[in-house]
Amino acid sequence: MDETGWSSFFGSGEMEEFNVKHQLTPEHVEGFVKSLYMEEKSQATMRKYKHDVDLFIHFLDGADVDKETVIRYKDYLKQTYQITSANSMLAALNHFLKYLGWEDCCVKALKTQRALFHPSERFLSRGDYKRLLMTAERENVRLARIMETICTTGIRISELHCVTVEALKKGSVEITNKGKTRSVFLAPGLSIKLADYCRKRCISKGPVFITAGGKPLNRSNVWADMKRLCDKAGVEADKVFPHNLRHLFAYTYYDMDKDLVHLADLLGHSNIETTRVYTKEPAIAQCENMEKIRALLSE
Repeated sequence: MDETGWSSFFGSGEMEEFNVKHQLTPEHVEGFVKSLYMEEKSQATMRKYKHDVDLFIHFLDGADVDKETVIRYKDYLKQTYQITSANSMLAALNHFLKYLGWEDCCVKALKTQRALFHPSERFLSRGDYKRLLMTAERENVRLARIMETICTTGIRISELHCVTVEALKKGSVEITNKGKTRSVFLAPGLSIKLADYCRKRCISKGPVFITAGGKPLNRSNVWADMKRLCDKAGVEADKVFPHNLRHLFAYTYYDMDKDLVHLADLLGHSNIETTRVYTKEPAIAQCENMEKIRALLSE
């Protein structure tokens, strides 16, 4: 809507106050990144927020910042990205605008209805996991131990470096993430397998999972290795990525324990609503439940 259109809703004075313009400088971004560090945000969060702010700056193309421009940017995100991704970008941008004291430019998140089930094409089942693990045992033992570690502890791939030889001896892993520290117990069977793995590879201290150069593995290393397994394991590639192992742990644990608060603690979540995402049933299970209801009502 152009300025003339807005004037039909607001008086000239109100319109001027509504559309206050701000000039963005490189120093603003630099200061924002420093503020994230002082807030003790993780490196991954800092990179993500910086990326999202840079995307907004690219959209501006040198223009000043005002509420109307941010609303247009919100529309652009809605048309370009999935709603969850767009809302994540808007959250980062709002954080930036609040840091600058430009609350007048902040916008609301896009509205979305929470999904009731996990799409089947993205859901890694226990059967899928077993086929992947069996294939990895033949093709890539390191990957097999990594998959087993994530899927039996629920740790993030970014926390894999915390699984050390010293932790194996204690039987638990101390993980510090986003300013919080939690202990994750290692199942005895897993500890035995990892200790044997370390013995065979002469790993006597530090992270269990390392590259040929002795550095801890990162997300891209594991992701690429998992993708190579798909065809041989007969599992669709869209289901195969490290974070889905964490989802499978959470779904399986909740199915056994039914304690959402306890699961949130295990996963290191501050917000229990985040944990709910991990406990959604696959679409096929929802369909089976609906069929049971239909059968009961038809009796």
